[in-house]
Amino acid sequence: PAYGQATNPVNNEVTERYIEKGMEETGAVNIVAGVILDYRAFDTFGESCVLFVAACSVMMLMKKGKKGKTEEMLENYNPKRDPIVKNLAMILVPFNLMFGVYVVLNGHLSPGGGFSGGAIMGASLILFSSAYGYRKVRPILTEKLIRNVTFVSLTFYAVAKGYSFFTGANHLHSIISPGTPGRIMSAGIILPLNIAVGFVVTMTMYSFYALFTKEEI
Repeated sequence: PAYGQATNPVNNEVTERYIEKGMEETGAVNIVAGVILDYRAFDTFGESCVLFVAACSVMMLMKKGKKGKTEEMLENYNPKRDPIVKNLAMILVPFNLMFGVYVVLNGHLSPGGGFSGGAIMGASLILFSSAYGYRKVRPILTEKLIRNVTFVSLTFYAVAKGYSFFTGANHLHSIISPGTPGRIMSAGIILPLNIAVGFVVTMTMYSFYALFTKEEI
């Protein structure tokens, strides 16, 4: 059939339901957020789990067993940091982190959400580590902390939306009110889910950077 024709398979009742009832049922002004974190929350949970599995796989493949050898390698790897890069990073990183948090928290109101906001925050950590070296980040972002934050975020996601994984369709009626569309505290549980996804993406991005550049976490 011709592109855009009303009888095309893509123009069905599912798309119509998302557009016409999305904001009313989810409370999210951003219909995309309503779809990926409510109607299709199971798919998004799977995507987040893929990131977690990928991070675990990279850790197992690239983690060094001998601490002494790793420390020696890191000494040789880390050059002297350029003062211009360090000073610029000191200015940019806080603003980038704040913008990343803003994108996550406003994902149900405007374009953004956990994936894009998490990518911004992860890039901010990478910039800081590139400018100052892994030793400035390592005392804060330890391997244990990264694992725990990712695990807790995924567990919260699974528990919070677990009931809808088994009931299908529009799932059970949520006891959490969608709130008033357009306000920051609205869209039911979509905001907390965006935060959980943001944590997973942030931790995964930094983990990949630290491991692939031999800056062991």
